[in-house]
Amino acid sequence: MCGIVGLHLRSPELYPRLGELLTSMLCEMEERGADSAGVAVYGDPRWSPPGTVTVSVLESGLSQEELTQALSERLSETPQVIQAAETQLVSAAAEVQELRAAVKDAAPEALISGFGRDLAVLKGVGHPRDLAHAYGLPQAQGWQGVGHTRMATESAVTPGGCHPYAVGEGQCMVHNGSFSNHATIRRELLRAGVEFDSENDTEVGARFIAEKMRSGATVEQAVHALAEEFDGFYTLLVSNRDSFAVVRDAIACKPAVIAEHVDWVAMASEYRALADLPGIENARLYEPEPDRIYAWSRTGNAHTSHQEAIPA
Repeated sequence: MCGIVGLHLRSPELYPRLGELLTSMLCEMEERGADSAGVAVYGDPRWSPPGTVTVSVLESGLSQEELTQALSERLSETPQVIQAAETQLVSAAAEVQELRAAVKDAAPEALISGFGRDLAVLKGVGHPRDLAHAYGLPQAQGWQGVGHTRMATESAVTPGGCHPYAVGEGQCMVHNGSFSNHATIRRELLRAGVEFDSENDTEVGARFIAEKMRSGATVEQAVHALAEEFDGFYTLLVSNRDSFAVVRDAIACKPAVIAEHVDWVAMASEYRALADLPGIENARLYEPEPDRIYAWSRTGNAHTSHQEAIPA
């Protein structure tokens, strides 16, 4: 049992409150998973400054100062390195692959837990409420956030084993449930040259989606492909910097609720995570149907939503 939350802000007036709202949502899910927690935040100007790319790093073995110095020697500029609990957020005006390569060269044992423009991924072991405040999440800003509280059932409780899994540029995935055929799909991805960082079944789904999007699929199309290929019982949320999508399996035994408001769209494992959102009394509330993809996106100032049934 795990808890997942997602918040997509339609109103720029709410951007300064993203972290505050996401913290409330995440902490309401603490009883669904109290061994670890993680968040992905899109658009915070401190964690992922405009005009830069950000690489989120775990287990580098270096202090903030040591990592800054090591990267300064490998890049044409001195990067910004922020220590947020167990995560180090490295930002620089560089190409994504250049910055990732510099991090791995400076800290070969480090785990890269997220990368891209406008994206910061923070993960750690501990109680979700403690972690949210250790991250400084209540002060975060932005237009979109995703969170997860974990009760581990099939892989180790480590920072790297936490969700979100952010293995494609600007992408992340959170998941409640289990994939029954993940070992088969892992072998297929390994044969295709895909590398893995953990034994977590969620990472298999995240890597599958990243490969689809690398081939040109949208978030919605990639989720559609996963729903057709993966067996199991699950609710999952997949996002990139401009959109997120939600899907439940055909049995739909993992809980989920969606709320749509003129100023925001939110999703959570339970309603209590949504209860304190501004204007919740005026939101349209519903339980997502099984085998149906719900997707929301923004392009400039325009916001769209879409639903699509998955063929039997």
